[in-house]
Amino acid sequence: MAVGLLCAWSTQAKAETWNLQQCLDYALENNITINKNRVAEETGESSLTQYKSQLWPSLTFSTSQNMTYRPLQQTAEARTVDGQVTASANKVVGNGSYNLSMNWTIWDGGVNYKNVEKQKVSNKIAVQTTEASEVSIQEQITQLYVQILFAKEAKKVNERLAGTANTQWERGKEMQQQGQMARADVVQLEAQKAAADYNVVASETQIANYKRQLKRLLQLDMNTEFDVESDVPDDDAAMVVIPSAQEVYAEALATRPEIKGAELTVEQAQLQYDIARRGYFPTISLGASVGDSHNTATTQSYGDQLRNNFAMNAGLNISVPLWDQRRTSTAKEKARYQITTANLDLEDKKKTLSSNIEQFWLNATSNQQKFVSAQTKVKSQAESYELVDEQFRNGLKNVVDVLEARDQMLTAERDKLESKYNTILNVALLKFYKGEVIGL
Repeated sequence: MAVGLLCAWSTQAKAETWNLQQCLDYALENNITINKNRVAEETGESSLTQYKSQLWPSLTFSTSQNMTYRPLQQTAEARTVDGQVTASANKVVGNGSYNLSMNWTIWDGGVNYKNVEKQKVSNKIAVQTTEASEVSIQEQITQLYVQILFAKEAKKVNERLAGTANTQWERGKEMQQQGQMARADVVQLEAQKAAADYNVVASETQIANYKRQLKRLLQLDMNTEFDVESDVPDDDAAMVVIPSAQEVYAEALATRPEIKGAELTVEQAQLQYDIARRGYFPTISLGASVGDSHNTATTQSYGDQLRNNFAMNAGLNISVPLWDQRRTSTAKEKARYQITTANLDLEDKKKTLSSNIEQFWLNATSNQQKFVSAQTKVKSQAESYELVDEQFRNGLKNVVDVLEARDQMLTAERDKLESKYNTILNVALLKFYKGEVIGL
């Protein structure tokens, strides 16, 4: 039943096939992590606009309209109400005020200008973060894509061996009926057939799991019909020239987004220190306002009140920090720690990059060598197995000989496939780190 369901799923998934480039293009457009990082870029641009606006004056208009009720007032004598001389006995009095004010920080130690520079660096970091997520997704997709291709070829090997195992079992039953083979040997052949069938199912399960992981990166749901193209690279693809690790590392240092982002983080931390030390500097600001008011309790007309009460003022304010409870000193210390941390993080990323590239190079080199020897081994083991199988069918070899030859051929086939695809994958990653477009 499980096999039937798996086969049904596999049949459904073949409705649409994607090549590696289609997978990469779709992921770069639709991956949630990448799109979140792009939103962060846009948010940074909004913050930059805000910091730039803080270099200019602010303008504020305010107005208030108030009503006063004096229920016990009895006389109409002149009095002062809210700064206005009145001669009205109205128990309800209204007044209004209007004010237009401007404030401009002319000099704050250069903090606003430095905030603009810092935000520009932050925006560059956001860009590098997006690019880092893009290259990470491309690497993960390529690895899963190659694993699917490897699993598909391994499945073909298992299917071929399963067919041979079934033929041997059928032949064993015939030989048992003819009295040429013991029941115990036939049972061994049946177990071999069952194991071969199990390997086929295990391969299908592995392929389905790799596809599930790939669909997750592509943000495809379980109802989306999906498969990868089955055109596998030929053996020559594993015999290409492997770039040197030193050459790849030199190129990667200049182009990889995680390195650029770490370098920008150091620059950002240095700007933060520059901003912190400016807390000792004085602040100079210019303020100006225009105001007017009116009151219903006075005998003056509304127009006369607005004309008489109209006023303008301007002033220059200077603020000199004398003791800020050590806020500026603490901010400077924290900024220095940030610089140290940023430099350590940059060094760590360089070491990690170097280690990754060296690992890719070692994997590519060793697997290419394994592939060369595996080709010869597969050929000899296949010929040996065919010979033993033929001798077994003619009654010249026993079951143990067949199973041993089969296991040796199976191991050789898998070693060849594994070394082939490991070489292809690691060479592709080396070229990608060198700055080339990723591909097989």
